[in-house]
Formats: sequence, C-alpha cells, structure tokens
Amino acid sequence: MRHIAIVGSGPAGYYTAEAAIKQWGDQVHIDVFDRLPVPFGLIRTGVAPDHQSIKGVSKRYEATAGTDNVRFVGNVTIGKDVTIAELQDLYDAVILATGAPNDRPLGLPGEQLANVFGSAAFVGWYNGHPMFADLDPALSHDTAVIIGNGNVALDVARILAKAQSEFHGSDIVSHALSALDGSRIRRIVILGRRGPHQIAMTPKELGELAHLTRARPQVDPADLPDAALDDALEPGLRKSVNHLRAFAAGTGGADTDDPIDIEFDFFAAPRAIIGEERVEEIEVERTRLEDGKAVGTGETYRIPAGLVVACIGYQTSRIPDVPFDDRNGRFANEDGRIAPGLYCVGWARRGPTGTIGTNRPDGFSIIEKIAEDMPEPAGKPGRAGFEALAQARAIDYVKFTDWKKIEQAEIANARDGSPREKFVAVDRMIEAAGKDIS
Repeated sequence: MRHIAIVGSGPAGYYTAEAAIKQWGDQVHIDVFDRLPVPFGLIRTGVAPDHQSIKGVSKRYEATAGTDNVRFVGNVTIGKDVTIAELQDLYDAVILATGAPNDRPLGLPGEQLANVFGSAAFVGWYNGHPMFADLDPALSHDTAVIIGNGNVALDVARILAKAQSEFHGSDIVSHALSALDGSRIRRIVILGRRGPHQIAMTPKELGELAHLTRARPQVDPADLPDAALDDALEPGLRKSVNHLRAFAAGTGGADTDDPIDIEFDFFAAPRAIIGEERVEEIEVERTRLEDGKAVGTGETYRIPAGLVVACIGYQTSRIPDVPFDDRNGRFANEDGRIAPGLYCVGWARRGPTGTIGTNRPDGFSIIEKIAEDMPEPAGKPGRAGFEALAQARAIDYVKFTDWKKIEQAEIANARDGSPREKFVAVDRMIEAAGKDIS
C-alpha cells in the first residue's frame, strides 16, 4: 500500500488525490490535510460569492473525498501540529497543495495605512474566511480605488457596486452584506499600469458589469488603441476589449439617477498612498507602453479615496524547513519536485496563474512523477502512523463526516435566498462538528 499526504484541500489537493486513485486504484491511501476544519480552499473562500456555478466544482471533490482511499484531516497546521519531516517519515510522498493565500505587498509608501487591503484579505472578508472575518473595512467615503487589471479586481468592483437585492442566491456572509448595504461608495476607480490590450480580464466577468442595476462602467475613449489592432488579439481578449469599447461608447450599464461609476483608468501606475492614519488619497503616475512594458511619464495626479484594494497577485505561505522561492512567492522546486519524497502542485508549485481547471493536469502530472520516483511502496506506516502521533499529541482533527455536519449547520442557518450562512470562526465550526472546544 502506498501512503500519500497532501497538504491543502483546495482544487490542487483534490485533483491530485483523484489522480493518485486513477494511478494506483485501491493500492493507495491518501490523507488530505488542511489547517481549517472545512475543505475546498479557494472554492469556499476565494471564488466570488455570487458565482455559485463555479463553486459547484466542489461536488467533484466531494466524490473523491468520499472514497475509502481518501481521508480529510482538517484543523491541523503543518509546521505547528506536525512537521514536514514527521510527515515524510510517515508517508511515501508528501505533496504541498497549499495554494497562494497571501497577498503580494504593493511596495508603496503608505500601504500600511488603515483601509488599505490586499485582495486576499478583502475577498476573504466578504467570503467568510476566519482569518479575515474581523477586517471591518470602512465604506464611508464616496471613492474606492482598486489596483489591478485581472478578474479579482472585477470581482471586488462588482461586489462593491451591487445592490442588496443582487446578492440573492449568493453565499456572501451576513456581516459583509450588512456593511455593503450601508456603503456610501459611489465611485470605483480601477487602476491599470498598462492599456486595454494588456488586461487579464475575461469577457464573462467584464460583461457582468453591464447588467448590474446601479453600476455605470466607464472607459476613456482616448485610452483605447485603434480598433484595427484588435484583430491581432486572441479571441477571448478581443471580446473583453469589445466590452471596454462599449463602455467607452456609453452603452451598457445602469440607467439610474444615482449610479455607482466604475471607471477604468488605464496607463496609470500607483506611486504612493497618502493619509494621516487612514488612506485619504492615492498618487498615480501616468504611463506609456514601451515594448509592452509600462514606463512612467513623470506626470502625476491624485485620486481622493477612502478605500484601496490591491489585486496584484498572491504568494504561498512558507512552511518551516521547506525551501522557498522568494522572487516568485512559491516553494522552490524543479517541475514539482522539492526534495526526495517532497513535492508541490498547483499555485504552490507554479505561482498564482491559470484557472481552477488548470490544477487538474497539474495534479495528474505530479502523480506521474511520484510513480516514476517511487515504483514500489516504501513500507511507511501512513495514516496508522499519523493516528498514533495524533493520539499522543491530543490532535482532535476534523474528518470529512465532521465537515458534513458543519455544512448542514451552515445550510440550516442560511438567510432567505442564500445556499448557506458560513461560520466565520473556527471554534464555531468545531462546535458544529460536535467536537470539544474546551
């Protein structure tokens, strides 16, 4: 019997578990560890709460988790409750599928000011991540600035612009819904260092802005390249740019007397965040493109703002004794191999790139490498060895059946029109699972 430990229960983790079962069938046991008592990683706390169809992929992971080969081991922190070296002693292979849950720093003066957030924190706040449930952003100023030109920036803008009624069917947590209902934001500025042809926004997400009941997306026509140049773009990007052209022409968006303007400010690089104790303004430098790169022109201006959300990317959490690639914010690895018996997959391997589905071939690829490196089982104790260690250390971990109790409690607590009301505190999750929280 082969014994594999996967650290991280998000898409990369469960796709890798699925691949291991396909590779070895009943001759493998897989323990999927997570520091939270709940599985599915960014599907639960990263995907926008109003994108329930995307969250539906968790049903596939449930099918994998429900097999006899796979066990969920929640509420266990690797590096604290158990070390990597201990896991390597217990399992034939240890695979780090921890994702990239931390915000990349802006590296700007003033980013430490109050009401300046990274997108992992801000998205975690409205998605109910226990680390960020107490974030309490102030939404009392009329202008918010979002830094970045990817889909996460669009998610944040859309959530800030939606009316209360438009959250019907979503699983946004109640504390965020209440705060957004009292928001005074009427202007959302999305800053992009480069131009419309360099965005990482997909057509579906851009198109959603045109159908919000009170949002009015705006693009300065002067920022758009000659339309003839669109023909050279790949089809998805061309569709996205078509949306921007429609916004510039004034088509799409709400027809209301009290709109929330969503302004796309291209060729605009943030240079400093200004304020006394909390953000009051953001200084921006106008840029131009040189060989596809944004170069500052020296022309600066300021945007008064009471909230700044930086959507510029993520980095992996360090784990003691695991080599780390500081430049790329991921574990140091060669095509997924970190050290003998130690591997990484997904964003922990390649950085925060690709879609949720990109993790599936990544998971199958890493299992193929493990099969090459480990043609025969090493005879390690696997889950029986971890059971002995957990008992010795009084680690009362959360099983998948415990998670199902948590899930049922969240469904039972749901407000009208919502699929669930997430617990945002770990002790409440443990209590709902029927565990001792004393």
